Parts: sequence; C-alpha cells; structure tokens
Amino acid sequence: MSTTLLKVKGLKVAYGGIQAVKGIDFEVHEAELVTLIGSNGAGKTTTMKAVTGTQPLNAGLIEYMGHSIAGQGTWDLVKKGLAMVPEGRGVFTRMSIIENLKMGAYIRTDTAGIANDMEKMFNIFPRLRERKDQLAGTMSGGEQQMLAMGRALMSRPKVLLLDEPSMGLSPIMVDKIFEVVRDVYAQGVTVLLVEQNASRALAIANRGYVMESGLITMTGPGKELLADPKVRAAYLGE
Repeated sequence: MSTTLLKVKGLKVAYGGIQAVKGIDFEVHEAELVTLIGSNGAGKTTTMKAVTGTQPLNAGLIEYMGHSIAGQGTWDLVKKGLAMVPEGRGVFTRMSIIENLKMGAYIRTDTAGIANDMEKMFNIFPRLRERKDQLAGTMSGGEQQMLAMGRALMSRPKVLLLDEPSMGLSPIMVDKIFEVVRDVYAQGVTVLLVEQNASRALAIANRGYVMESGLITMTGPGKELLADPKVRAAYLGE
C-alpha cells in the first residue's frame, strides 16, 4: 500500500457567506499524479488555496505525511516538501529569470546543488536559458508559466501542486507544459494537478476527482473518467 502524502477530509471554505467548498474528501498518495478537474467556479482553486494556507478553512482536516498543516504558512510548507505553482503564475515581474529561479531555492543552502538544479531547469526549459537575464514581467504567459514551474522545482519538492497551468496558453505551449508535468512525475515527484483542460489532465493522471459546485461528484482512475460518458458530456463537449 502506497503512503498517503496529502489527505483532505470534510474541507469547507466560504467566501463572504458563500460556501465555495462544501465538505470534500480526497487523497494523494506517494508517486501518484492526481488531477482535480471541474469547470470554472467549481471550487478547485479555493481548495488549493486552503491546502497551501493562503485561504482559511471553515471546517475539515488537511494532513501532509500524517500531520495537520491547516493554516500553516507557505514558508513552512515549502520546507516540508510542498511546492505550489499558483493560478496566474505569480512570478516576480521585476526580477530576472535567474533571480526568480534562485528565489525558488531560498530554503536551501547547498550552493553546488542549487547550481546543478539551475542547469537542470535550463535543460527542461531551453527558452529560460536563452532569456536568463530578462525581467520576468516582459515574458509571454507561456514563458512565465515555465518560470513558475522551474522556480517551484528549485525547492526540490516531494509534492508539486499545480493550479491551472495551461490556462490562457497557446496550444503549442499547452503541449509543452503537459510534457513537463509528465516528465516531473516520471522523475519521482508526486503531483496534484488542478485543471480545466479535463481531457489532457485525465490522460496523464493515475487518478482523478471531478469537482462541481464545491463538491466532489466522481472519482476514479484517470483513463476510466476520461472514458465516462458523463465526464465526456460535461467537460469534453461530447
């Protein structure tokens, strides 16, 4: 039986009296790629914010490696091995690409290891190497997404949380981002992927959860959900 790294039970989150997340349960096991899919407004991003401590929860349990992390700061979570790539990327726009990547390694002191990982990021994202001294704010959305993912990976996470990484990107850039997600997972990083692009997410996921109006309505292996007529009708336009 694989180890449960992340466990969410009975999670409820409200914004100004509106219940955005209405009591959901899900788990992410070690060496899994799990996706949370759903339409815009389903509560996916709110769930991610609650997990990473940037949104208070009203009720429920959030455990990482068997210990509660509810309300803990991002700094503590990164030190524990949880790294988040937020919706909207969140790069430091007035810093260069190199400076952004170094910020991802702020919890580390192994200078040689940081230099090696920087080189690794440039190999994964050649575009970043070409523009390493460019200010992040002058890059395209796709390039900023690559940078945000590279910055998160610089912390050497055990679990990588990705919130809508393909949103607003060109088809070519979407292909690249999903290729990187697969590669990161193949290298042993556990991944929780929140995505509106249900077909792409389910195609690479071990397991998926379908979220609608603040509730999880379906769960199962990624390929099974991808083949389910209800999922295809709701999210793939079939």
